[in-house]
Amino acid sequence: MTRPTCRACGAPLTRTFCDLGLSPLANSYVTPEHRHRGEVFHPLHAYVCDACWLVQLEAFESPEAIFSDYAYFSGFSAGWLRHAEAYVEAMIDRFRLGPDSHVVEVASNDGYLLQYFVARGVPVLGVEPAANVARVAVERGVPTEVAFFGRDAGRRLAQTGHRADLTAANNVLAHVPDIHDFVAGFAEILKPEGVATFEFPHLLRMIESRQFDTIYHEHFSYLSLGVVAGILARHGLRVFDVEEWPTHGGSLRVFACREAAAHATNPAVARVWDAERAAGLFDPSGYAGFGRAVADIKCAALRFLIAEREAGKTVCAYGAAAKGNTFLNYGGIGPELVQAVADRSPHKQGTWLPGSRIPVVSPEELLSLRPDTVLILPWNLKDEIAGEMAAIRAWGGRFAVAIPELTVF
Repeated sequence: MTRPTCRACGAPLTRTFCDLGLSPLANSYVTPEHRHRGEVFHPLHAYVCDACWLVQLEAFESPEAIFSDYAYFSGFSAGWLRHAEAYVEAMIDRFRLGPDSHVVEVASNDGYLLQYFVARGVPVLGVEPAANVARVAVERGVPTEVAFFGRDAGRRLAQTGHRADLTAANNVLAHVPDIHDFVAGFAEILKPEGVATFEFPHLLRMIESRQFDTIYHEHFSYLSLGVVAGILARHGLRVFDVEEWPTHGGSLRVFACREAAAHATNPAVARVWDAERAAGLFDPSGYAGFGRAVADIKCAALRFLIAEREAGKTVCAYGAAAKGNTFLNYGGIGPELVQAVADRSPHKQGTWLPGSRIPVVSPEELLSLRPDTVLILPWNLKDEIAGEMAAIRAWGGRFAVAIPELTVF
């Protein structure tokens, strides 16, 4: 058997961070015509590299197989749209962007973010590998190129008039198996004083809050500032600022520029790096015990769901999100414990969740089932979802989340 190696530094991977068994691709929703077919399950085993401390999965599927026809549309989350609009306002003000600037977003999805730059008269280009999602962006008036981003794509775009004053890459750095080729694309496309921003869930917060459900095959890597800064430096890019955000359970927004650019380094960089060091992210201590904590969450959730079933109560879920699919498959939870899952996206309604085969319905259909408990799978949106589904309280219904610990409210 060939031992896996680190995608950042090439060292052998021997230390387990978390082993979640076997799971299908988290966004491979089962359509009616495929309901009676089998699914492919891959190991969901996260390692941490003892040489550079990148937490990662092996790559079992190519990006083309995962992302060319994608089920995730960013524009269906009101909270995420607010976050995107605030980002646009902040970047325009901070970097004085206007009609003579150029903004490129990598993994631009359905135009959820770039639409706000367009509304402010700032020229943009989206780069999105999923053609079905890119079509929605174009319909929104967001110019979009269907492509996977990397060194070659960055060079080609730069040569065809798309050198960028600002590039945005939100929740995509973790999604690329060849992280060096991906980062090299930004070195190709940035103007001399251009800025690249990267947002990603912070490994430190993931460990603190036991967010194991963010581990799925589409997420090849789990990132800290220290690791990201090292990867960027190998491509001539320097981290000059970092912001901490509550999105996705705790994220970082990293600002990078060319090594020789004039952007001064903010003290926040050292502060976050020091916090990571103090938490043990650059030695084995930071990773010990995570697997046991994850197993405890699984057992608590199963005890609750079984007790609800035995009491004759109905449990449904909300949010057909990738993180929910990791949670359900790791727990071995199917329709016998969770009758249905609601989601606002019409692209998911009428399908079944991969692995668990729980049917996906509209929020209105979920309300018609009058569940006693709604298990919110995207726990990072629990307040937003509880507000949207407040009608279940009319018959005494409750909400629950399982992570970081089982909570019923």
